[in-house]
Amino acid sequence: MGNTGYSHPETLLDTGWLAAHLDDGTVRVIDVDEDTTAYEQGHIPRSVGWHWTKDLHTAVGRDYLDRDALGQLLAAAGVADDTTVVLYGGNNNWFAAYAYWILRLRGFNKVKLLDGGRKKWELEGLEMTQEVMDHPRTGFTVTGQENPQFRALRGEVLEGLGSAARMVDVRSPEEYRGEKLAPPHLPQEQAQVPGHIPGAANIPWAQAANDDGTFKSADELKELYARQGITPDREIIAYCRIGERSSHTWFALHELLGYPDVKNYDGSWTEYGSLVRAPVEMG
Repeated sequence: MGNTGYSHPETLLDTGWLAAHLDDGTVRVIDVDEDTTAYEQGHIPRSVGWHWTKDLHTAVGRDYLDRDALGQLLAAAGVADDTTVVLYGGNNNWFAAYAYWILRLRGFNKVKLLDGGRKKWELEGLEMTQEVMDHPRTGFTVTGQENPQFRALRGEVLEGLGSAARMVDVRSPEEYRGEKLAPPHLPQEQAQVPGHIPGAANIPWAQAANDDGTFKSADELKELYARQGITPDREIIAYCRIGERSSHTWFALHELLGYPDVKNYDGSWTEYGSLVRAPVEMG
């Protein structure tokens, strides 16, 4: 990945490496995009498409697949014990980062992000296809330890108000100030009120990315976050609207910078902005 200074550069793969290893049987590329029709329109050869709501979430209730169900999803994608999963998507990999965080949360650790995702792949004129590859199903199961320390639930968020924990709101400045509620992907994804968690810093998630969708260098990322008091000596809780943009920020802080105590509040503003008597700030 070049001289980026990341604490864990192995969590990223560059497009050149992947283009040279598309036929490697130990690599499984998975497309996870906000636009769930993007895979059908064109995707990296041999890749599998995951629908971020239908495939990663439980059918009933708001939660993610458990380890057994996630193992079944990976097995259906042809993942075996020696397989490394490479995730990519559009818009700076925001939903690919979301899938990455969910996999790591549930204990699947042989996963990487394609740096720059779909955007960089297309900018470089690399091969795209509409052919859907049918990979033989395996008997794979997830055996790694779950990582609940990567996730903040609402009780922890409320307890963190006024403490040393640092909240990072990675939505747009307009959402942060309470000037608008972002258009929902689904009707149930809207909060009741606008605003932000008191004391939260506003660092929009996409500021961590370069124009080609790749992550900025470690020095650039450290400066971006330190300007608003986001440093490795503090507990950090990132949130957005449904947890996908904040997964990208979690990846930058935890995986690339190696900050030890970073959590993603996946309930985010759709949950917090609907809690009765929860403190809210505007402006």
